[in-house]
Amino acid sequence: MTNKEITPLQKDGWRWKKVFQYFLQGLLVTAPVVITGYLIYWFITSIDNLVPIFQVEDPSGKIMTRNYGLGFIVIIAALIVVGYLSSNFITSRIFSLFDSWLERAPGVKFIYSSVKDFFEAFAGNKRKFNKPVAVSIFQPDVFQIGFITDEDASEFGFQDHITVYIPYSYSFAGQMYIVPRSKVRILEKVSAADAMKYVISGGVAEPEEEKDHGHG
Repeated sequence: MTNKEITPLQKDGWRWKKVFQYFLQGLLVTAPVVITGYLIYWFITSIDNLVPIFQVEDPSGKIMTRNYGLGFIVIIAALIVVGYLSSNFITSRIFSLFDSWLERAPGVKFIYSSVKDFFEAFAGNKRKFNKPVAVSIFQPDVFQIGFITDEDASEFGFQDHITVYIPYSYSFAGQMYIVPRSKVRILEKVSAADAMKYVISGGVAEPEEEKDHGHG
C-alpha cells in the first residue's frame, strides 16, 4: 500500500487554513484590548472636552480642546472635593438645602429626582441592584435574571408581591415587573456584579463563583 501523496494545491490549502486560524486567534486576543482601550480613550476625551483648559485652532479655523487628560483629572478632583464637602457636617447642610430646593422646584423636580434615584440605585446609600434573583414570568420553567428593587409592592395594591427589574442583554435598558414572591428565586451564590455582567453579556460572561468552582 502506498501513501497518498499530498499535492501542492492541498499543501497551499492547508497553509492558508493555518494562516486563517492564526488570524482569528490574533483577532480574539487583540480585539478586546483594542476595544477596551478605545472606550477608555473615548470616555476620558469626552470628559476632557468639558473643561477647555487648552484650546488650539486647526487649519480650518475650528477650535479644538487639547487638554491631554488634564480636564479629566480636574473633573475627578472636583468630584472628590464635592464628595468630601457633602460628607462634612456644615457643608452637608448646604447641600441638603440645595437638594430639597431642586426636589420641590416646579418642572425641575421630576428630572432631578429621577436622575438622583437612578444614580443612587447603582452607587448610593440606597443601592437597589444588589439582590440578584431568577424570576419566572411567562412560563413556569423559564427564568429571567433580574434584581429586586422593592420588597413590598402593597402600596400599588399588590399584596405579597415584589418589584423586580430585569435588564436587557447588550443594553443598559430593562423592564420592571411586579410579581408574586413565589415566582422569585434568590441567587444567593451569585454576586450582584456577576449577575449584571451575566445578563448584559447575554450569558457569555460566566459568574466568578462558577468559574472558580469549575477549576476546583
